Amino acid sequence: MIAWTAQQVAEATGGRLSQVDPTVMITGPVVTDSRQVEPGSLFVALPGEHADGHDFAAAAVTDSGAHLVLAARELPGVPSVIVEDVEVALGELARAVLAALREAALETRETLTVIGITGSVGKTTTKDLLAQICASAGPTIAPEKSFNNEIGLPLTVLRADESTRFLVLEMGASGMGHLEYLTRIAPPDIAVVLVVGHAHLGGFGGIEAVAQAKSEIVSGLLPTGVAVLNADDSRVAAMASKAPGDVLTFGTTEAADVRALDLRVDRAGRAAFTLELRDGQRADVQLRLVGEHHAHNALAAAATALTAGLSLEQVATALSGAEALSPHRMHVVDRPDGITVIDDSYNANPDSMRAALKALAVLAGRERRSVAVLGEMMELGPDSRVEHEAIGLQVVRLNIGLTVVVGDGARPIAAGAVREGSWGEEVLFVDDVDQAAQVLSEELRPGDVVLVKSSNGSGLWRLGDLLIDGEVSA
Repeated sequence: MIAWTAQQVAEATGGRLSQVDPTVMITGPVVTDSRQVEPGSLFVALPGEHADGHDFAAAAVTDSGAHLVLAARELPGVPSVIVEDVEVALGELARAVLAALREAALETRETLTVIGITGSVGKTTTKDLLAQICASAGPTIAPEKSFNNEIGLPLTVLRADESTRFLVLEMGASGMGHLEYLTRIAPPDIAVVLVVGHAHLGGFGGIEAVAQAKSEIVSGLLPTGVAVLNADDSRVAAMASKAPGDVLTFGTTEAADVRALDLRVDRAGRAAFTLELRDGQRADVQLRLVGEHHAHNALAAAATALTAGLSLEQVATALSGAEALSPHRMHVVDRPDGITVIDDSYNANPDSMRAALKALAVLAGRERRSVAVLGEMMELGPDSRVEHEAIGLQVVRLNIGLTVVVGDGARPIAAGAVREGSWGEEVLFVDDVDQAAQVLSEELRPGDVVLVKSSNGSGLWRLGDLLIDGEVSA
C-alpha cells in the first residue's frame, strides 16, 4: 500500500480516530490475518466465522508492530480507526487508494492499467497467465490464490503502489450485484469475460441470471474502458451492447479479433496454436499448462495483454514461458514410482470437470491406465443431480479405467456411469477422503495417471496433497 496517514485512512473509510496520532503512517501491508502483520501494517479486524479479528488486534500492535487497526469497536490501548462495518470500510479504503494511484499516474505521465477478469470457468488460470505476461512489460500486482471476493479484491488493490503499471484483478460472483460492488471498488480499464457456465447455479437460479450477473463487470468499466469478450460464447458476446466503448473479442471462430489457429495437443496434454490477429499478424504459442481447455484461457490473456499495449511478440513469448502458479489447479506431478498425478481439486463445475476428464484421457493415452477420483461439484442448486449424473456418462464415454467417487454429494456420478454401461470394478463409491486414500493405496499401480477433481469444499484437495507427496502409493 502507498504510505498513508491514520487521518487519511479515517477520511477514506468514513471512520473516526481512536487512541492514535493522526500523522502516524501506514508503511507496511494491509492484512486481515494477524500472523501476516509486519511492522507498519494496517491490521483489518474482520469478524470471522470461527474467530473475530478484534480479539487479535492488541497482539498485532504490541507483538508484531502494526501501526493501526481498522475496527468496529473501541479496543483499549489499540490505535484504531473505528468504522461501522469493517468489510465495507476495507472496500472503501481500496477504492480511495486506487483513485489516488490513478491520479498520481496521470500527474507523472505513467500508466496504470486496471484489468478485471470474470467468468464461470478459468478465472484463476487466466489471471495467472496474464500476470506473467504483464510482468514481462512492467511491475504487476495480481491476486494471491483466488482472492476474488469482497475481501480478497480490496486486499489485492491495496498491494499496489506508485510503481505498479498493471493491476490484474480476479472478480468472482455467486449472486447478482457482486460484480457491481467489486467494480465500484476497482473500475477496470479492461474487463474480461471468459465464459458463462454452470458454476454457482444455486446462487443465481438459472444460466441467464448467471450471464446477467457476469455482465456487471462490463457495465462497471471506466467510460474509456475496453471489454474483452469470448466470441465463442453467445451469452458473453452479447455483452458487447453493455460496453461503454471499444470491444475486442477472442476465440476460435472467424469472427474473433484474436483467435487460435491449428490448435493441437501433444502427448503430454499441452496445447499449442498459432495466435492470429485481425490484421493478419501471427505468432506461435506452445503452452506449458496441461489441458486443451487452457488454450481458451491463453487466448483471453493474449487479447487482454494486447489491449493493454503489449506487442504480439511479447505476448507469444511470455505465454509460451508461463507456468501454472496457483495450487490444486491442473497441477501435474510425475512421481518417481511412475504414477502421474493431476491435482485439480481446488474447484469444480460441470464445464471444468469435463475439461479435466478430457485432459486425463489425453495424458493417459492408450498405454497408461486413467484413474479419476471425483468429488462433489457444489452450489449447482436443483440441477445438481442431473449435472453429476452427466459427468458419470462422460467418464464412460472417455473410457476412464477406474473412477473413484467420493462422498454422498458426488454419488450420482457413479449412478450415471452405471447407467451408461460401466460395470464391475470400473466405478467405486467411497464415503470420504480417508476411504479414497485407502482404495487408491490398494488399486494404484506404476504407470497410472490419476486425476483428483472436486469443489474445494469437499476437502478432496487433501487427497491431492497426499498423492503428490507420495503418501498414497502403489
